[in-house]
Amino acid sequence: MREPAAEGAGSSAGQQGASGARAFARARHAELLSARLPPLLVAAERVAATVAQGVHGRRRVGQGDSFWQFRPFLPGDAISRIDWRQSAKSDRTYVRETEWEAAQSVWIWRDASASMRWRSSDRLPEKVDRVEVLTLALASLLLRGGERVALLGHGMRPVSGRPMIEMLAEAVTRRGDAGAVSGLPTAEQLPRHGRVVLIGDFLSPLPDVQQAVARFATIPVTGHMLQVLDPAEEALPFRGRIRFEGLEHEGAALIGKVEGMRGDYMQRLAAQREGLKAIAAAAGWTFGTHRTDASPESALLGLYLALAPDRAGRAV
Repeated sequence: MREPAAEGAGSSAGQQGASGARAFARARHAELLSARLPPLLVAAERVAATVAQGVHGRRRVGQGDSFWQFRPFLPGDAISRIDWRQSAKSDRTYVRETEWEAAQSVWIWRDASASMRWRSSDRLPEKVDRVEVLTLALASLLLRGGERVALLGHGMRPVSGRPMIEMLAEAVTRRGDAGAVSGLPTAEQLPRHGRVVLIGDFLSPLPDVQQAVARFATIPVTGHMLQVLDPAEEALPFRGRIRFEGLEHEGAALIGKVEGMRGDYMQRLAAQREGLKAIAAAAGWTFGTHRTDASPESALLGLYLALAPDRAGRAV
C-alpha cells in the first residue's frame, strides 16, 4: 500500500514542478511585457493628452439627461426649454441644452509586418513604433470621449472605459495576429455601421488593398486609412551605388546610381498613393498620410477628426 502512496507523492511533486514552471514562465512574460508597456503607454498617453487639450469631445446637442451648456433663448425655441433659474441671474433668457453622446464602436488595425520594422535614421522611430503609439493614443482619446474601442484581428468586443487601454497595449505589443503580420487586415465579422481605422504603410499591391477594404465596405462599415512612411520612402534621398534588401522576402537589388531612378520611383509612389485615395473614396472612407519625422500629435488629431460623422468620405 505504501508504493502507490510514494508514486502519488512523486506525481504530485511533478505536478507542482510543472505548475511552478508555468508560473515562472507567466511571471517572466509579465516582466518582459511590463518592461515594454510603460514607455509605450506613456508615449501614447502623452500624445493623447496633448491632442485632448485642443478638442472638446464628440458630444452633440440632443436628447439626454446630462447637462451640456446654457445658450441664449432664440426665436422658435419652445418656452418649456427655458431655464428660469439661470435666466433669473441676468437680464437675458437662457435655454438649457443637454447632450447626446455620439458613442460608437471603433476597431483599430495596425500594420506589424516586417516592412514596418525599418527606419532610415537612428533619430527616427521605426514605422511600427510610430504606428503602435498612434494606435494606443487614438484608443485613449476615443475612450476619454466615451467611445467603445477594440483592436481589429484579436476577436475583441469593443469596450469603453479607461481600463481597456492596458488590454489594448498588451495586445498591440504581441504583434502576433495574422492580419497585422501579413501587412493587410484579414476578414472579420463586424456589426453594421461601425467604424474601422487602418494604420500602416500600405505598400502592398493596390488590388490586395482594394480587396481588404471592400470586405469591410460591404458589411457596411465606414473608416479611415492612414499611410505611415519613413521620410526616405517618400524622397529616396540616397546617392550612388546602393544595395537594397527586402524585409519581406522580396530579395535584394543592387542599383548602381540611385539618383537616376528617383524620378520613376516618385511617380510610382504617387500612383500608389492616388490609388489608395481612390480605394478609400470608393468605399466612402477617408484617407490620410503621415511621416515619421512629423509630430504624432498632428497625425492623431487628423485621425480623430476623420472619425467625426460629418467628415465621412473626405480626405484628410
